[in-house]
Amino acid sequence: MTKRTDLLTGLPVAEDGAARPRERADAARNRARVLAAAEELFAAGDPAEVTMEDIAKAAGIGRGTLYRRYPDRASIARALLDEHERALQHEILRGAPPLGPDEDDPAERLTAFYAAMVDLLERHVHLLLGAETGSARYRTGAYGFWYTHVRVLTADHPDPEALADTLLAPLAPEIYRRQREQDISPDRIKNALATLARGVLTGGGAKPPE
Repeated sequence: MTKRTDLLTGLPVAEDGAARPRERADAARNRARVLAAAEELFAAGDPAEVTMEDIAKAAGIGRGTLYRRYPDRASIARALLDEHERALQHEILRGAPPLGPDEDDPAERLTAFYAAMVDLLERHVHLLLGAETGSARYRTGAYGFWYTHVRVLTADHPDPEALADTLLAPLAPEIYRRQREQDISPDRIKNALATLARGVLTGGGAKPPE
């Protein structure tokens, strides 16, 4: 059986739902130093070039201590991202319209989702690049949540399974970083994505293949 760990603390999560073991004070201090050092390194340059050795050195701890808690760089980036992504997921599930479930127009809800994701990317693209570069993105729980959300919004489209990934593709952190490096503002990106959402969900779609 695969053991689950809490993304933030790196401690085991009990399968029976019991409270996880209490974190020692020194371990909590080390964790805080690791996360702070990693976030600074991810923001300072290319996240893909940050190594576990870089993080351990910046945090002032041994590599063994680091690896006991986090198996790789991506797991550290995911720990930093987890709180932000959970907040957005909560708004999608229980928040106010147009992002939340009381919005009846799928196009407007998708538009609001795009805007919220652009805000997330603007603040945390360095973490997303550290955690999700390449195909690893599609194996994260967050991507599964976004996919399911868009799949539900496009349920009336002839082929929502194929469409959901297509509509999520513009949110890839590599694409967002490229757009910002070309001085395309977040507002321009939001407007372009709103045009896409409304065009797809109000303009009709192609018939599914026979």
